[in-house]
Parts: sequence; structure tokens; C-alpha cells
Amino acid sequence: MHSMLRFAIALLMFAPVAAWAQTVPALPPQPPATSVFSADEIIDTGHHFFGAVSHGIASVVEKAVSQWGQPNGYILGEEAGGAFVGGLRYGDGTLYTKNAGDVRVYWQGPTLGFDAGADGARTMMLVYNLPRTEAIFERFGGVDGSAYFVGGFGMTALTANNIVVVPIRSGVGLRLGANVGYVKFTPRPTWNPF
Repeated sequence: MHSMLRFAIALLMFAPVAAWAQTVPALPPQPPATSVFSADEIIDTGHHFFGAVSHGIASVVEKAVSQWGQPNGYILGEEAGGAFVGGLRYGDGTLYTKNAGDVRVYWQGPTLGFDAGADGARTMMLVYNLPRTEAIFERFGGVDGSAYFVGGFGMTALTANNIVVVPIRSGVGLRLGANVGYVKFTPRPTWNPF
């Protein structure tokens, strides 16, 4: 009886995650080739940005490119977060595009789920289907799972208005779990994650 009850509770808890996973677009229409970054360009940038821990960046970028195509922008920055059931994440960086210029961005967001600990990360976010640089200033929702012990890479997908943002993190700290939340991008720093 207890095992059936546990199974029913687990099914109810993870049904929203399964429903969300079906809403993430698989392959968005690709912008013209002159405005996108190749996998090699992203991998090279990742190696320079992540430095000594970059040995795993190639496989993560290749996975993202195979799932969503070539990005037409990327963000390089740093972030910190912490959680105990509910959590917060804050970061800042620069959005790079090939033909629309570079824009300073800040992000913050709440999370809720089975998540505990704190982490700090260098973050590269691949951006797909960005029609103009100002379109990044939205709330991007998604499911996040993380396991940082000493260091490592993690990748998730966040969506809003047919734009897909794929954060790739290499972090330090101790944070375990999975959560649902969003990341809100703003042109200026703010402590308000909502």
C-alpha cells in the first residue's frame, strides 16, 4: 500500500515537469547563416571563457546545437544562487550577437522544488530565435536540475515567446535537486526576482 501511495505522489509531483518538457521547441527556424554562431565558434568561446574546466564544454554545446540548431546570440556571465525548497538566482553578463551589437544584461529569478544548497557559476547562455536584442528582457520559464560538488557542467532550456535560452553552467558549491522556476532578464541590476 505504501509503495502505491508513494508512486501516486511521485506521479502527481512530476506530471507538471513532463507537461513542460513537451512545450520546449525542438528545432526553431534558423536565422540567416550570417547572423548565427557555429558550434565551433561557441566551443572556442567556451574554452576561453571557462578556462581550465572547459574540457566538457564541447559535448554540451554539441548536444545543444543538435537539439536547437545554431544560436543567433550568446550570453557570457557569472551567477550565484541558493535554495532550500525555494531559492533565488542572480547573475550578470553580456549578450553577444553577430549583427545587432552587444548588450549588458542582468538576470534573477525564483525557484521552487526539491533543491537545497548554494552555488556560484560561470555561465554561457546560448540564445535561439532572438528577433532583436531588446527581446531578451523577458521571463524565461523552465525546469532546472543541478548537481555541483567540486565542479562540472549543467545544461537546461528556458523558453518565452518562441525564444529559447540554454544556460550552460560550470559551477562550484554544493547544490542538489530539481526545481521549477524562471529567469527574468533586465537591463539594470535589481534585487527583485519577481
